[in-house]
Amino acid sequence: MLRTTVSDVMASDIVTASPDASFAELARLLHGAGVRAVPIVDRAGVLLGVVSEADLMASAARPDTAPGRWRARHVRRDQPEAKAGATTAAELMTPFVEAVAPTTTVATAARLMVERHLRWMPVCDAAGCVLGVVSRSDVLSIFLRDDESIRAEIADEVLGGRDVQVDVHDGICSLAGEVRSRSDAEGLVRAVERVEGVVAVEDHLTHRSTEQLVEGRSDAREERVL
Repeated sequence: MLRTTVSDVMASDIVTASPDASFAELARLLHGAGVRAVPIVDRAGVLLGVVSEADLMASAARPDTAPGRWRARHVRRDQPEAKAGATTAAELMTPFVEAVAPTTTVATAARLMVERHLRWMPVCDAAGCVLGVVSRSDVLSIFLRDDESIRAEIADEVLGGRDVQVDVHDGICSLAGEVRSRSDAEGLVRAVERVEGVVAVEDHLTHRSTEQLVEGRSDAREERVL
């Protein structure tokens, strides 16, 4: 089955900054590159942290600004905010940010973003060097897959010769036909839900074992009555 990885969808043409970059340099970098955050790396390219617009805003905030008004969206909620008055990337950055490997599946990256409330994550190799970044829009790109390719994958790799009809329209998959049991039907639906590009599954499957069981109970009740 198709398994798109982060390396397939990530942005590799990114800007980075050194830990001694000044507040002004970071502001110009964010503005000039049209991005909301920048990875901070050492001379070897190893990720040290991330500075975002939110970090700059937190540093620039006056004492009378309500705390917690801005929060960096690349960090977990249990991470501290940048200190007010910080002037360099080393002081401004949020360390220990969530990162993924290029071989991470897009589905796993999406789950991490949802669980950690992230908008994007750096992508790093085994040595911790930044290779790119992956964002929510990158993750959602798998849903641009055309209906026919989704239907073909389900028919070829999921159904396994079962006499089940599958139709896909705008990523919504409809399954119809008869399978052996309720558990078979439920397992088939779960397998189809995991196919990349599937938005939802409409289950119109029937299962013989349940129908036979109901008929058998009906016959037994009739015999007892007689």
